Parts: sequence; C-alpha cells; structure tokens
Amino acid sequence: MTKTLGMKNWTSRFALVAAMGAALFAAAPDAAARPVDMELASVAELKAAMEAGTLTAEKLTQLCLERIAAYDRAGPKLHAVMALNPKAIEIARALDAERKAGKVRGPLHGIPVILKDNIDTVDMPTTGGSVMLEGNMAPDDAALVKKLRDGGAIILAKVNLGEFANGSQSSLGGQSLNPHDLTRIPAGSSGGTGVGIAAGYAPVGIGTDTGGSIRGPSFVNGIVGLKPTHGLISRDGIIPLGLSLDTGGPMTRSVSDLAIALGVMTGVDAADDATKKSQGKFETDYTKFLKADALKGARIGVLRDFKGDDPDVDWIFEASLKAMQKAGATLVDVRYPKWFLDSQTQATYSIFPPEFRAQLAQYLKTTGPKYPKSVEEMLARAYEMPSMGKDGAGPNPFRWNNFITRDLAMGTMDDPAYKAAVEYYMPMSRALVEGLMAKDKLDAFVYPTQTRRAARIAEPLGGGIPSAPAPTGIANLTGFPDLIVPAGFTTDDLPVTVSFFGLAFSEPKLIGLAYSFEQATKAIRRPVNTPGIAGATVEIASK
Repeated sequence: MTKTLGMKNWTSRFALVAAMGAALFAAAPDAAARPVDMELASVAELKAAMEAGTLTAEKLTQLCLERIAAYDRAGPKLHAVMALNPKAIEIARALDAERKAGKVRGPLHGIPVILKDNIDTVDMPTTGGSVMLEGNMAPDDAALVKKLRDGGAIILAKVNLGEFANGSQSSLGGQSLNPHDLTRIPAGSSGGTGVGIAAGYAPVGIGTDTGGSIRGPSFVNGIVGLKPTHGLISRDGIIPLGLSLDTGGPMTRSVSDLAIALGVMTGVDAADDATKKSQGKFETDYTKFLKADALKGARIGVLRDFKGDDPDVDWIFEASLKAMQKAGATLVDVRYPKWFLDSQTQATYSIFPPEFRAQLAQYLKTTGPKYPKSVEEMLARAYEMPSMGKDGAGPNPFRWNNFITRDLAMGTMDDPAYKAAVEYYMPMSRALVEGLMAKDKLDAFVYPTQTRRAARIAEPLGGGIPSAPAPTGIANLTGFPDLIVPAGFTTDDLPVTVSFFGLAFSEPKLIGLAYSFEQATKAIRRPVNTPGIAGATVEIASK
C-alpha cells in the first residue's frame, strides 16, 4: 500500500522509483530540435516530442520525479506532495509501448498529472489532508480520474490541501510553501496543486473549488486555473464540501494546457446528476477556441468593486485592462449592487456547512471500519490527536474550530436559512449576473482574482483581512465559470492574476479571451525557489 511521504521511507521510495526508471529510452535528437527545460514545455510541445521520438512518457515521468525529489522534501522543502504513485514508471512504460504500437489514447497520452488529495484513486490513499483519514484507500477511482487514465494520463502524485478542502494547511501534510516566497501561503484549499504546477512537478494538476479553492492558489502561485461551470465535470469520488457549490477543475502553466486537460474530463456522468446540465453543451476539444485575436471586438465588463486593498494589485489590474484595450477589447465599467456584495458571503456560509455535515457522512460510508462516519465522530476523536504528527504535521486549529463553530452550528439542510439560500439566493445570483451581462451585451466580466497579494504564513489568524468584498464566491453561487490568468508581479515579485468570468458553459469564449490576453502579456514567471535542473531538458521541435 502506498504510504504518505511524511513517513521515513521518502528517500527509499524515491530511490526505488528512480531505479525502476534507470533504463530510459534515448532517441537521437532531431537536428531541428531545441532543448527546453522540462517544466517550461507545454503539453502540446511534449506531445509533439513524443510523436517525434525525442521524448518518452517514461523519461518525462522520471524528470517530474526528479523535480519532486529536489524541491519537495529537499531544497526549499515545499511539502506539496502527500503520496507518489509507486507504479508511475511502470504505467509510463506501458503507455510508451501503446504509442509505439500505434495506439494513442488522447492528447494527455503519457502526460503526468497531480491530484488534490480529496479526489479518489485506487492506487494511492485519499485523505482529505486529515489525520482522520490517514491511509484511506478508495474503492474505485473518481469519475474524473477514470477519464484522465482512459485518456492516457499518468496519475503521478496526490498533493496537499487545506484540511477537508478548507484553509491552506492540513493535519496530515502540514503547511505547504509558496515557491515564489517561502514565507508566503500557497492559498487554499488546492494549495498543493498550485505549488506543484508552479514548481514544475507535472504539466497538469487538478484542484477542487467551493468558494475560490482553485482560484486562490492559481493567484498566489502565478498559474492558470479554471473553476468550470457547475456540472461540466463530474464530482463523483471527490470528498464533498458542499455539492451545491463544489466542482473540480484543471490547473496548469498555460491556457493551452488547460484547454487540453479540460476536454479530457468533461461529459455526462450517471453518478452525478449535476452533469445532466452539460448535455449538448460540453466539448471534448477546447483547443479549437485558442484564438490569439479573441479580444478584438470583445466587450468586457470591468468589475470595479474589488479594489483598494493593495496598490500593486490595483496597478497590475489597470495595466491588464490597458493590454485588453490594446488588443481590441471594449471595456465597460460594471458594479454589483451593494446589497449583493454585502450578502453573498453569508449566503455561501448558509449553504456549504449544512451540506458538508450531511454529504461528508455519505462519503465516509465508503471508507473502512476504522474511520469515523460523521463530523460528530471526528470531533470526538479530535481531542485524542497528537499535538505533532508525522512530518511535522499536527491538528489544524483553524479547521477544527470551524467544525464546531460553523459546520455543526450552521444547522441542517432542513433549516429555512439553507433552503432560502439554495432555492432563492442562488437563482437570483444567476439572474443578476445574466442581467448585467445582457444589459451591456458583454462577453465576460474581468476582475482581480484576489484583492491583495499572498499573505505571510506567520501572519496572525485574521490578520490582513481584505476590506474589499471577496470576488470569487459569486462564481460558485451562480455556478458560472471563472478562468484565471497570470497578469504580472508585485514590487516584491509575487504573482497577480486576473479572472475572466462568464455565463454558464461559456468556457469556449473564456478560453479564447484568456488565451488572447495571455499571448499579449506573457506574464508567467518560474518561481525563484524552483529553478531548472541541469540536464533536465526535452528536445522540442524548433518553430
């Protein structure tokens, strides 16, 4: 059984995997090819190199494992990885054999992927980042994992998260570090995925989002991320936080990589009724919407409500708007009603705590007999947890306090407050956003993903709370998609991103707009704490 990387076998685990990959395919590089650092190559470039015979899935997997070994428990000690797939090299070799035999499963054939550790896998534990589920082996793969494997992806590792998808620290994996600044948070709850993609552990990562858990880590780690339309990707096999708001989504270094990954995961799933909404609306190839001139003639609504907390973030946002105008977009100022901004956070907290309490209990039925079966049972055991566990991790006071003050105190799904939020507030939110877009004939909204740069890990709990309203939760209340793109860096070299927010199933339009902005700005940067590794290059065909 796979063990978490906090165990003493980290060194021997990597040595074993490295030994398995010692005999690597070594094709003679094409004279027209150029060496590119592995972590900077796009999925399309990696795919082309495999087709040309200058790269194998085995070699690529080995290079990813080398970066994890160099930076996760050594070097800056980012602590993003919870468990490695012990069969990763073996799976890569099998996929290489399939390619050699003429069978290519899809655009992610042979591409390593990292998963947030609240997504079920049969070959690695699924813990939710909690000591309460240490060693838990799911009975089957989550639906999106099955799609990834069927599409040829290599599930390389499970990565850290805010415990039970809340906050930025887990009681099992401890605190992950931001590779741009080791004193800063990686954000939550998909922080491990954000760190892993920024640090080049794999070309593709998967996170989950209930109120900003993909988008916050994308912002502070300076990568691309998507909270897709609710129902575009199945949530079957994902530990729930609040299914009215939850969704999985891709996190990558570029919009083109995100478009490739997204198309592999979409589709109607009988195990998740929400996916019925996507019938006839999902795509299996989003790369056809990658248009560098998509901003030309586009009408973009500028959300001015989310400013004033950080002058650097504000300046980068204004510079981004100018870049959109230069690319041919028309900008229209838009403001949400004050009553909506003042109430949307409370509406969110009226929904997911009651759902979490009930829906987690349903998930826990799939776990073995030694694991708790309810929030109440977890709390009863919590006071028996050691103050410091494996790998320096221990109870997360913020999360466990929330179990008491919020997840139990907020009532049940029968309460009027919950029903009003789900049955009235969420449809009203959709109608409001649809109306604002229709009024000015807008293609999308744009806003700064967060109002202030990444907080310091040592910052007191509650310190630096933004004065401007949080923007990300609106996408979950509406169920609409939100695509995050790097936009620049603060004076202390911390990433800032902008968000393209659209109507239900408008991912094709958002991908075009985001790609156009990305090509015009090229604002991504490799973190200073995870440089390239000497010789860890792939041969890419010269353009």
